[in-house]
Amino acid sequence: MRAYQDMVFSTAARLTGNDQQAEDIAQQTFLKAFESFEQLRGSPTAGGWLKTVARRAAINHLYRYRNRWRLFSELAHVNGGEDDDPIEVNFEAPDDVLGEIDSAERAALIERALAQLPQHQRVPLVLYHFEELSYTQIAEQLGASLSKVKTDILRGRLALAQSLVLS
Repeated sequence: MRAYQDMVFSTAARLTGNDQQAEDIAQQTFLKAFESFEQLRGSPTAGGWLKTVARRAAINHLYRYRNRWRLFSELAHVNGGEDDDPIEVNFEAPDDVLGEIDSAERAALIERALAQLPQHQRVPLVLYHFEELSYTQIAEQLGASLSKVKTDILRGRLALAQSLVLS
């Protein structure tokens, strides 16, 4: 199981955008693995199982967190707070945004830029590009419409590209 700890942590960290939350999710994932150790021992699918459990735990955590703070955001909106709609980003990134940077620095830049994205853009973007889920699978996992998933991924890509160019 130690061979999978980085993969589980990075899956959770990309989805939550928070290392402390990712540590908690990784711990939950490995507790579930411990409970299923007899079935996972020597299984060639253990890595995939762990990644799926970590992904689902992170998404569940994000839903709980969002629901917990929904009251406060609704109160802020009623009291003249900012609009919750995503900002339209009209920006095209050049194809070679990260072309001159080595892979380790590129990965760190991308991780920082991902962490700055709003959750509704970061989560589907990570599920699509890092977890390699289809738009339909993402919509099912998040309980969102297919068009919302596509829109959030597009806007997330644009915001990510803009963030990377400005760094």
